[in-house]
Amino acid sequence: MDALSDVLHVLRLSGAVFLDAEFSAPWCVTSHSGQPTSGGPLGGSEHIVFFHWLIDGKCKARLAAGGETFEINAGDLLLMPNDEKHLMGSDLQVEPIAAESLISPTAGDSLLRIEHGGGGDATRLVCGFLACDKRLSRPVLEALPGMLRVPFGDDPTAAWFKSLLRLGAQETSAKRAGSDTVLAKLSELLFVEAIRRYSESMPEDQTGWLAGLRDRFVGRALTLMHQKPGYQWTVDALASEVGLSRSALAQRFGELIGQPPMQYLTRWRLTVAAQRLRSDGVSLATIAEQIGYESEAAFNRAFKREFGMPPATWRRTLGAAGGARAVVGTG
Repeated sequence: MDALSDVLHVLRLSGAVFLDAEFSAPWCVTSHSGQPTSGGPLGGSEHIVFFHWLIDGKCKARLAAGGETFEINAGDLLLMPNDEKHLMGSDLQVEPIAAESLISPTAGDSLLRIEHGGGGDATRLVCGFLACDKRLSRPVLEALPGMLRVPFGDDPTAAWFKSLLRLGAQETSAKRAGSDTVLAKLSELLFVEAIRRYSESMPEDQTGWLAGLRDRFVGRALTLMHQKPGYQWTVDALASEVGLSRSALAQRFGELIGQPPMQYLTRWRLTVAAQRLRSDGVSLATIAEQIGYESEAAFNRAFKREFGMPPATWRRTLGAAGGARAVVGTG
């Protein structure tokens, strides 16, 4: 199993498709997820990944703080990994209106609805969001830009992906038995596909965790550490396994990942521990041993440095929250 698959294996996401919007040119809105999540199905979530899926028409989009302007076409997915305020519209020079002020009341649990614009060419999109625990997902989120366009177009997988998003909208509206489980899986698939497509399209000189995965040597080292987090790895042992000298691997790893291999391993071990504390009922001593700590005391100290609280407190906090939503990322 490669490192990306390993991370995604322990991924924990909650999500919903909450808004159906139709705009007509000219139009321009500002948007972010703060309003819908405050009282919606993910109310109280620490971190939100916001997305739009363009069903018909086209528009432009950019972060409100500035940066690249994207041309969004039917079938494209627009992802905001850090829920930054952004502009969308037929013309971004038009005075923007806050999207939440345009939402029409709906009956029961049906999707929220927006109809707005000047009567010209129509654009339709659905919006949704994914919730995660930023303390665990931070490194993955930091590997992504503030706004990410994932084009599907006529790609053979586009029809499959579109059907998943339609299903997500139906599940959010219908609130059928088991909807929460279905939405969690759909959200995970959406996020995975977005990351995969972005990773495949990154320029060769890109750095960061996703770039490290693509590297022949660093990617292999990451996979080894993820497969056996409890093994007593050294840089020498990793270098021998991947076929580089110790100094070459250390330099290459640092340049791409932004931290030394052993520092990465420590944070990954603690991430694995945090996920197991969330989902397993085993003792702290057992978890400590499984991830490579010789004593529970050493594990407690390291965990508190990373997450700001002892592992026992982390476990109790998650239990009190009813099993807080989390994404396990890398370190």
